[in-house]
Amino acid sequence: MPDESMRELLERRLLWVGGKGGVGKTSVAAALGVLASRRGRRVLVASTDPAHSLGDVFDIALGDTPRRVRPGLDAMEIDPDVEVEAHLSRVTAQMRRYAAPGMMDELERQMRLSRQSPGTQEAALLERLSRLMTDDDTPYDLIIFDTAPTGHTLRLLSLPEAMAAWTDGLLAHNRKSEQLGKVLDHLTPGSGRDLDSPFDEGAEGKRDSLDTRTRDIAETLLARRRLFHQARRRIEDAEANAFLFVLTPERLPILETARAVSSLEQAGIPVAAALVNRVLPADADGEFLAARRRQEASYLARIDEDFSHLPRPHLPWLPSDVQGMAVLETLADHLESGGL
Repeated sequence: MPDESMRELLERRLLWVGGKGGVGKTSVAAALGVLASRRGRRVLVASTDPAHSLGDVFDIALGDTPRRVRPGLDAMEIDPDVEVEAHLSRVTAQMRRYAAPGMMDELERQMRLSRQSPGTQEAALLERLSRLMTDDDTPYDLIIFDTAPTGHTLRLLSLPEAMAAWTDGLLAHNRKSEQLGKVLDHLTPGSGRDLDSPFDEGAEGKRDSLDTRTRDIAETLLARRRLFHQARRRIEDAEANAFLFVLTPERLPILETARAVSSLEQAGIPVAAALVNRVLPADADGEFLAARRRQEASYLARIDEDFSHLPRPHLPWLPSDVQGMAVLETLADHLESGGL
């Protein structure tokens, strides 16, 4: 991909920054946000990693709603626990419309238990991300997602298809339940009701209740399915969405990134670049650093071979921690000089 395409990376609508834990994804995501906002774009950097460090990088306290960190740039740390609570509250409120009062204590107990169920946080997080991705009225030109380590990210990006299939199953089940309900309504004798006349007032009331409940549930599930399908289409749209991997010139990040790039490309998700972070500066001296540079050179050559079909910009290893706007401005300068 030529340098001009790299510059277009920040012209997209959605940008995912991912990679193995500890390679500097959050610093890169923050610096990309600084660079895009310097170019006049309205940017939101959103962290989806449960072990948030975006606020530490900006050296500012962040929460579950966007906060301004510099002109044109907002940041937020999406809290999975907050998303789970909101999701379960919506489910509980909906169940209250259909469940008998005597069942609510048990249903609420089940909701409390489901807070810790496998996949609950990911499902709630996916819904929040999907709404961010598909909201055309958002005040941002670019949303940068600082994602969790690669394995989590791959599961997150595969959930729309799984959730859509799950919703289809529930809809099919509801259709069967509706048909079964009508059959049982016809066959079950009521008090003083003629079996040959299922359309008496009692049966009609039950049928109306069943139809209303089924219709409400179906509408809810269909809206959820549409949301996930829309999110998936946004993710696959190469003109609006891109995934940038961050790695360091070391063996394990190279191996994991190669697997992740292959998985995303097979899934039809556009990968824009593999950014190599913490490359030793050319003017670093000393025998220790010389030995490190020789080892690094072999890994850089391997990166060039394994990711030859992707741009491979480099970021230098800085002499200080990445924290605060001054250091992020420096990183943004490096990104710009590197072709972005």
